[in-house]
Amino acid sequence: MAGLLLASAAPRVWAQARPNRHRIAIIRPAGPVSLISATGIRFYRAFFAELRQLGDVEGQNLTVERYSGEGRPEGYADLGRKVVNGKPDVIVAITPPIMQAVRAATSTIPILFTSGDPIRSGLVTNLAHPGGNITGITVQTGMEVDAKRLEILKEVVPSASTVAALYMRLFWQEDGPPLLEVSRRLHISLVGMLLEQSTPAEFQRLFAEIARDRPDAIIVQSDAALTAYHPLIVELVNKSRLPAAYAWPEYPEAGGLMSYGADLGEVGRRMADDVHQVLNGVKPGDIPIYQPTKYEFAVNLKTAKAQGVAVPPSLLAAADEVIE
Repeated sequence: MAGLLLASAAPRVWAQARPNRHRIAIIRPAGPVSLISATGIRFYRAFFAELRQLGDVEGQNLTVERYSGEGRPEGYADLGRKVVNGKPDVIVAITPPIMQAVRAATSTIPILFTSGDPIRSGLVTNLAHPGGNITGITVQTGMEVDAKRLEILKEVVPSASTVAALYMRLFWQEDGPPLLEVSRRLHISLVGMLLEQSTPAEFQRLFAEIARDRPDAIIVQSDAALTAYHPLIVELVNKSRLPAAYAWPEYPEAGGLMSYGADLGEVGRRMADDVHQVLNGVKPGDIPIYQPTKYEFAVNLKTAKAQGVAVPPSLLAAADEVIE
């Protein structure tokens, strides 16, 4: 009798002790899925570390499914439907085009996105109350950060009169006009060097054009589709011997000249906090879209010396990271 009672009770005890297992899907626009890891760029390192701190541990109570758009925007819609059909508990969509592809496929599964200006991108109409099944993190609001990056570049290379803007074509129609206004104020002729796809072959093609056109400097878009290939971009820029301003410290750490942008560690931690809230029952539409409070300036002095660029002492004093 006692044995039967223990046997019948055991499954209930085990079920009570077993933690709920959640599934999240993370979709990035380009690059291998191996980049989505606790040892990846700052965003992912901070994201997974914060999830673990909150008790959401991959391999224990959390399953993480990783996807890449492989740098081909024409395939984003099919990828969005594929991810939605798998019915994860939460989808993390990196960049607006990925977000739009996923949102077109579901109005019920919670979607958390990263974006530049989500209002300008048409993702939401209100940052405080995004509504529906979406919320997210901005990496910048308006054109202020892009403008600041261009201003810093002009301060470091005051003779620059023509600057190539390395951008995904998807974003140029939206971001190009306001950035052109900033460039005119700085007496810079801005030339869009536009990528159709984010693939190594496309980067090689575009940099052959940049070398032919010979601008004075380069500014690189903050889009994750480019960040996926930041070592290759830095290599190609440095071969061109042109000074460049990037968005994230990963670029100067890989040998790029300088970067200015939101603190990706802060962004990653905040995304993890939002994922944790949604997994525990909070509606995404009730979570305000987070705007970064900290921006970082990084400069690589070794690269500056190799390119014959003198970084003003005032900028060096303001740098959050100086690589020597």
